[in-house]
Amino acid sequence: MTESRPLEEMAMAAPEREKKRDPIGVNGIRIQSDFDPSDPPPFKIAEIRAAIPKHCWVKNAWRSLSYVFRDLFVIFALAFPAIYSDTWLVWPFYWAAQGTMFWALFVLGHDCGHGSFSNSSKLNSFVGHVLHSAILVPYNGWRISHRTHHQNHGHVENDESWVPLTEKVYKNLDESTKTLRFKVPFPFFAYPFYLWNRSPGKEGSHFNPYGKLFAPNERNQVMTSTICWSVMAALLVYLSFEVGPVEILMLYGVPYWVFVIWLDIVTYLHHHGYDQKLPWYRGKEWSYLRGGLTTVDRDYGIFNNIHHDIGTHVIHHLFPQIPHYHLVEATKAAKPVLGKYYREPRKSGPIPVHLIKNLVASISQDHYVSNNGDIVYYQTDAELYKMSKSKCN
Repeated sequence: MTESRPLEEMAMAAPEREKKRDPIGVNGIRIQSDFDPSDPPPFKIAEIRAAIPKHCWVKNAWRSLSYVFRDLFVIFALAFPAIYSDTWLVWPFYWAAQGTMFWALFVLGHDCGHGSFSNSSKLNSFVGHVLHSAILVPYNGWRISHRTHHQNHGHVENDESWVPLTEKVYKNLDESTKTLRFKVPFPFFAYPFYLWNRSPGKEGSHFNPYGKLFAPNERNQVMTSTICWSVMAALLVYLSFEVGPVEILMLYGVPYWVFVIWLDIVTYLHHHGYDQKLPWYRGKEWSYLRGGLTTVDRDYGIFNNIHHDIGTHVIHHLFPQIPHYHLVEATKAAKPVLGKYYREPRKSGPIPVHLIKNLVASISQDHYVSNNGDIVYYQTDAELYKMSKSKCN
């Protein structure tokens, strides 16, 4: 049984709703359920760990490298026909496919950052730098901030990735920032700007070793990654002069932005857009386990294998040491322990078009959380929502 409510009423009632822990669905529909996802789970993280088969923790460097070789082969196999093609019909397919493969490379570099690629820290660092620098990501700068994200997932103030804004921060945003953050399609292009400036309310840059994002003992690592990024950027500039800027834009620039769109959409949907609003924590209510259980698994259809099962994300967030090729099996083994705290992803067709509704609805409605309270849910700026709806109509 459900009941629809005007958005203005939802926004006004939000503080009371948080007090009662009565979440509202992303489409403004009240979810009638006897299960409260913000309740402390009746199990410990050790019980989840014990349910996962021991072989799921084993890292095989050669197997991991085989995925690198596979992805690089596909990237070059896509590039050569595009270079020598005489028709424009090839390019839209190339851009979509190559951008997807750039995203796949990012995920393998992501595994290096977690140490799930191999047991060798040197191999992880080398492969991570090569893969991430190739797609203009500063490996160590990203790796360190991503570690912060995992260590503080689900925490209002301390999380790092798509962290919610408090009402106070939100109210102080200028209109252009609100547009870029909350109006489709602008959030899908956010990642490069996040690398330079982080999110509203947070200071630092992934390129600056002396910024607030990093500890003094991490400065040399960040500097190394920034130099690698700069070498790749200089190479692209050089090739633009040698080959031509239009050619480099078509071969690299457009696929790069397709990769950015993939990254922003997938990482956003890891933590937003579920049919029932999920809690964010602060203070004594937050714990590593409770924060990790707010993560959402997604089915991306034919792309699951291409981007290395990154949509199988709950177990990855709790145990980032598990290699990506064991995540599906580990998740299946853990589900009996997780019970209702695991949200089964909706099955996708070949193309995950079903996620568009969740994505657009969440971006247009999940604007900020309360300044106070240790368990909070996203609230909606009714005026911004009405403006976005009127433009869509």
